[in-house]
Amino acid sequence: MKMPKVTHRYCPWCNKATEQKIESYKSGGKRGSLTHGSIARARKRGQGRGVGNRGKWGSKPAISKFKRTGAKSSKKTTLQYVCKVCGKALQQYKGFRAKKVEFI
Repeated sequence: MKMPKVTHRYCPWCNKATEQKIESYKSGGKRGSLTHGSIARARKRGQGRGVGNRGKWGSKPAISKFKRTGAKSSKKTTLQYVCKVCGKALQQYKGFRAKKVEFI
């Protein structure tokens, strides 16, 4: 998908429409503490057995053969709009799926 490098949109800090630079924004994901691998590792370490918070690595529901699906072929974009007047950045409201985002 081709997008312009610069757009004209509303800036909440300047309280008016200004020129804004569009750039793709990478947000780092957090490591999950209840993933299948971490549960297996906790069990190997002798943890995950107990009552309350000590038993938080409980068994997960069995995966049905009908529920198995493939991964999505495209990721959602996260765009960042940087105001050229005040220099403050605002992330996009809603992401969209695209294989490739190109700024022209």
